[in-house]
Amino acid sequence: MSQPTEVALKTAALRALSGRCPCCGEGKLFKSFLKQVENCASCGESFGQIRADDAAPWLTIIVVGHVFLPFAFMVNVDFLPTWAAMTLWSTLFAAISLAVLPRAKGLMLAILWRTRAPGYQPVELA
Repeated sequence: MSQPTEVALKTAALRALSGRCPCCGEGKLFKSFLKQVENCASCGESFGQIRADDAAPWLTIIVVGHVFLPFAFMVNVDFLPTWAAMTLWSTLFAAISLAVLPRAKGLMLAILWRTRAPGYQPVELA
């Protein structure tokens, strides 16, 4: 594993929001929907030991609940029956949540990686 390079927090966050390695911006950050890779395939930086735990769902709730929910109150759907409007909004917010969640996890992983905050436990290689 190479020596970690100094990357600005903003750069690391933007790379992670796009699902790329916060260190190099080349390798993938996730091997599945929310499972981060153990090591970057490009630069070898370790991400498997970083635990974002509840931070990503928390951020997703903040974004969806406080940014997108007010739009539900501004859009008039009186032409729909109540059950149809409720189905429409719940489906829309579930889809938005599924879109935001991996980006929120990537952002949290980048912040923990860059700041070496609690939750980041570097692995010593022998």
